[in-house]
Amino acid sequence: MVNVHEAKTQLSRLLERAHAGEEVVIAKGGKPYARLCPLESPPPRQPGFLRGEVDSRFFEPLPEDELEAWEK
Repeated sequence: MVNVHEAKTQLSRLLERAHAGEEVVIAKGGKPYARLCPLESPPPRQPGFLRGEVDSRFFEPLPEDELEAWEK
């Protein structure tokens, strides 16, 4: 557990510790206030994961009224 002042002056070191798997608790007024912990990495993206088809209308120009709406 570290106090807020120490956390402010050593944030980079505390982040490295959290990234390495350690849980760091930040205290304010001697009471636990916040916790630094490592984030789980998101799963890698997989192209083509969602299947679907694109209709030929997708490639047609938009109507004028819709184009104007995008320009506002």
